[in-house]
Amino acid sequence: MIDPGPFPSPLAGEGGARREAVGGRGGVALSRARAMRRDPSDAERSLWRLLRNRRLATYKFRRQQPIGRYIVDFVCFERRLIVEADGSQHIGSAYDRDRDHWLTQQGFRVLRLFNFDILDNPEGVCTAILIALHGVGNGIEPSPTPPLSPALPRKGGGSPRSI
Repeated sequence: MIDPGPFPSPLAGEGGARREAVGGRGGVALSRARAMRRDPSDAERSLWRLLRNRRLATYKFRRQQPIGRYIVDFVCFERRLIVEADGSQHIGSAYDRDRDHWLTQQGFRVLRLFNFDILDNPEGVCTAILIALHGVGNGIEPSPTPPLSPALPRKGGGSPRSI
């Protein structure tokens, strides 16, 4: 066997460089993101089924991805779009406003979707994500925070459910 000497394997080096580039905190953010991937909420699990393996218009999404000091639910780096699955505790959150502001400063757009919409209206959620993905060139920008009663299109033409 050849002695590798003091140099780490190239694969280990690449992972370290990636952690520095996206997480900035080395293994701490990455290990927390991995733990979050293992135990997703019902809404996150449902949304991941729609987004994984390029299922939504062939866009590549990553889940529980460290970006700076934050971990985002889903991100499409190609379109610089972050999709967050939010429960009611996120309405009016100052932490979320600061987080979204920082992510926007980094060139990302943040689309927040309510958990009940993700679970009860997956077609409307996919439509909202597609609009956000394609909206940049068309002058359409996603709202940085969710409205109190989201108006996502419902299957069968029904009216959206309010809170």
